[in-house]
Amino acid sequence: MTPDHDGARSPGGRTGLSDLLRGHRLAAGLTQAELAGRAGVGVRTVRDLERGRAVRPQRTTVDLLADALGLAGDDRREFVATARPTPARPGPRLPDTAAAGPSAAPVALPQPVPLVGRDRDVAEVSGLLDAHPVVSLVGLAGVGKTALAVTVAHAVAARHPGGVSGVLVGEGSDVADVLAASASVFGVNRLADLACRLDGRPALLVVDAVDRAPEPVAGALRALTAAAPDLRVLVTGRRPVGLPGELVRPVAPLDVPPADAAPADRADLDRWPAAALFAARLAQARREPPTAAELPALAALVRRLGGLPLAIELMAARGRILDVTELLDRYGDRVLDLTGAHPGWEPVADRSAGTVTLREAVASSYHLLAPADRAALRRLSAFRNRWSVELAEELLAGRLLAGELLAGGGERWDAAPMLDRLRELGLLSVRGAGPFRFRLLDAVRDFAAEQADVEGETAGIRLRHAAVIARFVHRTAPGLVGAQLSGAVRLLDEATSDITAALAYAAEHAPETALLLAASLPRWWRLRGRDVSGRRWLRRLLADPRTAGTRSTLRAWAMLGAARLAAEHGAGAEELPAARAALVIFAEAGDVVGELSARSVLCVLLRGLGAHDEAREQAEAALATATRHGRVREMAVAQSHLTWHDVRAARLADARRRLATVDRLAAQCGDRRLRLLARADQAELTRLEGRYAEAVEQGRRVATALAELGDPRRQRRTVGKVALALAGQGRGDEALAAAAELWPSGAVPGQRRPPVMESLNPPGAVADARAEDALRGLIEGHVALRRGDRELAVEWFSAAADAAAGGAGRRDLVEALVGLAVSSGDPAVLDRLDAARRATGVSLLPQEEELLFSLAARRQKAR
Repeated sequence: MTPDHDGARSPGGRTGLSDLLRGHRLAAGLTQAELAGRAGVGVRTVRDLERGRAVRPQRTTVDLLADALGLAGDDRREFVATARPTPARPGPRLPDTAAAGPSAAPVALPQPVPLVGRDRDVAEVSGLLDAHPVVSLVGLAGVGKTALAVTVAHAVAARHPGGVSGVLVGEGSDVADVLAASASVFGVNRLADLACRLDGRPALLVVDAVDRAPEPVAGALRALTAAAPDLRVLVTGRRPVGLPGELVRPVAPLDVPPADAAPADRADLDRWPAAALFAARLAQARREPPTAAELPALAALVRRLGGLPLAIELMAARGRILDVTELLDRYGDRVLDLTGAHPGWEPVADRSAGTVTLREAVASSYHLLAPADRAALRRLSAFRNRWSVELAEELLAGRLLAGELLAGGGERWDAAPMLDRLRELGLLSVRGAGPFRFRLLDAVRDFAAEQADVEGETAGIRLRHAAVIARFVHRTAPGLVGAQLSGAVRLLDEATSDITAALAYAAEHAPETALLLAASLPRWWRLRGRDVSGRRWLRRLLADPRTAGTRSTLRAWAMLGAARLAAEHGAGAEELPAARAALVIFAEAGDVVGELSARSVLCVLLRGLGAHDEAREQAEAALATATRHGRVREMAVAQSHLTWHDVRAARLADARRRLATVDRLAAQCGDRRLRLLARADQAELTRLEGRYAEAVEQGRRVATALAELGDPRRQRRTVGKVALALAGQGRGDEALAAAAELWPSGAVPGQRRPPVMESLNPPGAVADARAEDALRGLIEGHVALRRGDRELAVEWFSAAADAAAGGAGRRDLVEALVGLAVSSGDPAVLDRLDAARRATGVSLLPQEEELLFSLAARRQKAR
């Protein structure tokens, strides 16, 4: 029943739209904001309609409001007729950016507009028309379906001698309207005459905007394809027609620059069609091309716009008065409200789209979904980037607070059909070949998140997302050691933004879930240079009283992870008690894997703190435990730790035999990274033996392999050691060139003074800043000494010694002091060297003893 209205009636005795809308809204008990949220339109749209400021809304907007109000039957027909009154004597209309008339109209196809980034689409669709009687281009409003269809029609015109024509579907069209228009464009009055007219010659009919009358269009096309077998039909719409033999071809948005891409210049950015289209449209709004300073904002902006041509064109039009950075700052979080900003300006992306907002464009496709699919889309909005089918199924399975049941009985639910429906409607992007190839457009995700807020589901969705991501990371993290390292790192890299979002939300609302997630991440954080922020997360969660009751072994893993990360940035002393406590917990629980991990971390911490004897004891205990339990990889790790103690005592032959054992065990368990680390140590051992050319060759091979593996920290360290070997060989220019690549912000080759060492390290790019400072000083010092520049050598060796004294590189400290003693001739340096050797237990190598002996001989001769 139509609600009672107090407002005035229109001249025909019918209730005006403003009063009708207000009456239905009040009868439903909704505020203007609530109605706008439920319909997926802007609250300003509702306000303007109720005040009479808007008198002829888009049909899309009318349908969204009717759905939100729950109108059906006579009430819905009256509402639609009032909002979109039918002219008394309608006539055919040419396509324009306004809505089509009430009947289907034959039209002459316009000339195609230049398309950006659609060459592949044009070629594919052209080929599909040869094999399928009906090809449907489907996707969001504004994605460019009509522009693509027109371009394809012109491209294949020569292959269709029977003619290429178009029909624009109007609101209220019936089967007879569509059939009459379709026959008339080929010069006949009756459908029965069409086959004779074509006489076996292929012809193409473009049917645009089928959403305005989907069922009549479907009926008409069934009759057309049956009556004229030589006719091919190219359809545009927001959903498939549903005909037998129909080939559905979703039209995806344009490719956007990836989030981690930093455009070097305009040509680099133009490789991405979305960015190229924005720049082209911006050139129509202002004379000046985007400046270099605007390029990062341009890349970020088209990502936020999801590569949707309509949104790109609407945003570019605002470039008349704002630069790109201002556009991003002002509209980056409000892309759903984009609409035509200037009177008379018309987007060319989709001629049937009109001037609807981006929110209404997404909403119209959203409301084509069944309720269960809408609920699924709302949940999927929790993903921040790309995701896999498996993660989607975990997120969608089961009940969600007051949400709908999407899967029952704990059974695995097959999400593929639902994802395919989302793809067909242009709501879902599927790109790439890996498991993480599914992604919601930013505008779709934002709209679905708004709908989740309206339904009161957001908190439950975010909690479920955090739990799903925590389980994913927990089962992926074991692959960060062993043969699966590269694959595990790649998976976690793909999920970076989701991991970040899940951790931040769970830390506030589900700290035990956050602790499980964070405790699984230290190895990945270490590989990606996030040791400081990762440790901060672990310490925060361990200190949270809400995690006090978490199982002891989980807390132990978190404590051990914090200690592992602390060792990377020289804070091992702070976490040593926690690492010891973790070892006790694992031992009491009989957790062999945890015990071995704890001993390994303690080896690193104790060595860095100068407690060499205890570090050796931990390594020997780990080797015994690993051997007893047949843990091959842990045996290799323990042997690797013990190698250091052989080097410290100058037992280089023993160290080489031990590294050969590490290499053999690592090969046995398939741990490529561990093998490469052993070979990097072998290259360094070769350098310490004075075989510089061989060390350079070995080190370069290992550095290349580490780069391929994705371990930038160890790769940098290995390249530094190669440079050190080059310096020892007398190849100073090559050594300085390698140093300049590693530390581009530091001194150029031949600089007379070492810079402030702490400033040389890019944030997050090195495992231990002091270790790299020491390495840089050693390289420059050896080069200067070889060239006879003792003054410069003294400064570099002094800087290296100061850096090594505060880090874990005890052998680097001794090497730097030997170099300083030889280059300076200062007896006080020898006293400092003796003190360092006593404190560290580091023995001199044969070549170092020779250098010091020569120094003593020179001093004796000078006397």
